Amino acid sequence: MGRELVRQLVAEGCSIAMCDVSASGLTETRRLSEQERLPQGLRITTHIVDVSDEAAVQRFRDEVAAQHETDRIHLLFNNAGIGGGGSMIVNDRDEWERVFDICWGGVYRCTRAFLPMMLKADKGHIVNTSSVNGFWAQIGNNIPQTAYASAKFAVKGFSEALQTDLRLNAPHIKCSVVMPGHIGTGIAANSRKLQSGNETDKLNAKELRLARARIASMGIDAGKMSDAEVERLVHERAKKFVEEAPMTAADAATVILDSVKAGRWRILVGKDAHRIDELVRQTPEKAYDIDFFERFATEVGWKIAR
Repeated sequence: MGRELVRQLVAEGCSIAMCDVSASGLTETRRLSEQERLPQGLRITTHIVDVSDEAAVQRFRDEVAAQHETDRIHLLFNNAGIGGGGSMIVNDRDEWERVFDICWGGVYRCTRAFLPMMLKADKGHIVNTSSVNGFWAQIGNNIPQTAYASAKFAVKGFSEALQTDLRLNAPHIKCSVVMPGHIGTGIAANSRKLQSGNETDKLNAKELRLARARIASMGIDAGKMSDAEVERLVHERAKKFVEEAPMTAADAATVILDSVKAGRWRILVGKDAHRIDELVRQTPEKAYDIDFFERFATEVGWKIAR
């Protein structure tokens, strides 16, 4: 989704500084963005940054100022995120905190780092990616989701609190919170690679251990599965996450940018996001009942989460 945001912003004539932990991912995004002739003076820069590392984020800010020869920015998209660490009981603390520190900590650190540059601009907009898991902490009846959902709830709360803070102290800056439903992105496959440090498709020993923990957290006896069966299941789930999504990353990016242009601060992305928002508001006490999820999943076609 971040890649599609970059491509569409470049197409509209924006200079871009993009960051990622993946050099190959950045290279591909830049290649795709530069397929069309760029307007004179437009700059695209790439930066290797782990948003859970404050020093790396501050270095990113300094590189942006130097390479774009500016002391101000107008748009800040806090979009970095990974999955994992679903269970407080089954999963390792390190995995849980890694997920929380990227999905929430990255939003906080990048906002802190780039806010001075936005204060110097004539106007600005912060766009924070939360999720439907920012108001509904579930993706399936048998799938714990504590780390990711906790982080996305924090992003939503922070973004809502900024509505008042910015109005009082920096009224030229706006903030939007993005809450996508199931979007066809590579988060499932990329999270596995980031958690393990393995860029290949072959699962290493750490990945197998983490995968078995996730399977066990869903109430399945992973001990009865061979390494090959575990690996096959991991790849199948990542593939289905993209193929069975009701909305593409490109369409999601268009919804986000159109909403920002329209000045909307609360951005639901996808029909499934709108529907679960309605249902949770109608009957919040039943939001985690087994039949609540089953009805919702059937209605909107959430195949991957069932």
